Formats: sequence, C-alpha cells, structure tokens
Amino acid sequence: MSLREDTVSVLGSYDGGDAQQAELRSTYLDHLAEHPDGMWKACRAGHVTASALVVDPERGRVLLTLHRKLRMWLQMGGHCEPQDTTLTAAALREATEESGMAGLTLLPGGPVRLDRHAIPAPCHWHLDVQYAATASAGAVEKISDESLDLRWFPYDEVATVADASVVRLMEGTLARLGERR
Repeated sequence: MSLREDTVSVLGSYDGGDAQQAELRSTYLDHLAEHPDGMWKACRAGHVTASALVVDPERGRVLLTLHRKLRMWLQMGGHCEPQDTTLTAAALREATEESGMAGLTLLPGGPVRLDRHAIPAPCHWHLDVQYAATASAGAVEKISDESLDLRWFPYDEVATVADASVVRLMEGTLARLGERR
C-alpha cells in the first residue's frame, strides 16, 4: 500500500466528531482524488502534512516548537517524505525529528484532528492530519534546525502562546487522554 492509499484509508475511517471535521475530511479526500501528487510538497494546490502534539500527561504539559519560518508556537509536524510508509509513520518521524526525543508513542485511535491552513506562495494549503504523542519518562528534548526554540508549556498556558488550531488540538488530545483542562 502506498502512502497516498494509506492516507485515504486513514481519512476514510476518521471520525472527528463534528460537522466541521467531517467537512474537512471530505475536502482532504476530494483533494487527493483530484491531485495524484496531493501528498507531496510539490503539489501547489496544497498537500497533506502530518503533525503530532507531544504531551507529558504526568506533568500536565505540552511541548511546542517556535517555528523558524512562521515564528509561531506550533506542534511538531511537516511534509510527508518518500520514505514514509504510513501517515502515522510520517507524524511520528516529524515529531521525533523536531523534538529530538526518542521513544515517542502516538496515542491510539488515529488522528486527533484535521486542520487546513493557508501557507505562503508558491503553495496554497497545508491539509494537516494531526496526531498526539506521549513522551517517554526521562526523554529530553533537543532543538532542531527547523526551530528557534522548543519549550514545555503547562496546559493552561498554551492558549496564551499558540493559535486556536493548537489549542483545539490540545483540547482534543486531553479529551482522548480523559483529562480535563
């Protein structure tokens, strides 16, 4: 199975729980049907990306990266690569690369959310499939070349530094973990 086929399968079984997420799911599937290259950065109409919010439930905190180009606090994530065999593998690879942490574990249940956001030209859209990952005990973060900073934030501080997309992802992650904010 190709990465594109895996992505279509993941999206086909995704249930985001509300009408907005269902509409995004349809948008993503339509995009992939219309654009055979819709998984790759080279697709200027937009492309699927994979990300993961790294959480430490024991300490009630979230690891965010200050993105070098966008200068925003975001979850770890980015473009799918030819070596990625599944969308979950792409999300885990991106989270591992950008956090510098080995031993991350994606939460079961597939993606937590979908988020479609505009990006600067020459492309138009990132169709982000957002997962969540937990850090292993004793794991130490390390800033990557794609980041200006990497920092743990208590759950209640995320909304003061990150945009609404990251806040919604955190809320969905906490719901999946069975935690309250």
